[in-house]
Amino acid sequence: MTMTRIPEYDRDMMEKAIYLPMVLTILNRDHSVVDKGPFKLKKPYLELIEAVMKDIQGELFQVKQYMKKNQLRVTEIKRDETFTMYMFIYKGYEENHNYFNPRIRNKVQELMQAYLLKGRQLS
Repeated sequence: MTMTRIPEYDRDMMEKAIYLPMVLTILNRDHSVVDKGPFKLKKPYLELIEAVMKDIQGELFQVKQYMKKNQLRVTEIKRDETFTMYMFIYKGYEENHNYFNPRIRNKVQELMQAYLLKGRQLS
């Protein structure tokens, strides 16, 4: 990991700005697959996916507000089969951060699992 001026909490928020839209994209695609798929009872799956998407959209909204208030920005600048590079702008400072694509994929999967399982017990 390179030396960074960005405090851990702010970096976590910036990473959420990367990961959460990816989770939404996947859930959106899954929603279409379930909707068009040969499921006997689609409604529970669709409602679960919609509820999770709503949770994530709410969190993403808060992340974006926080980033705007604290002058934080993230931009993807380069991607290949192995790595994706992002430019993090923190209060005027620019830093490039390289992410291993399988790490991104694992993190997105982890977030999906957490959101899908969060508070979803039957009463």
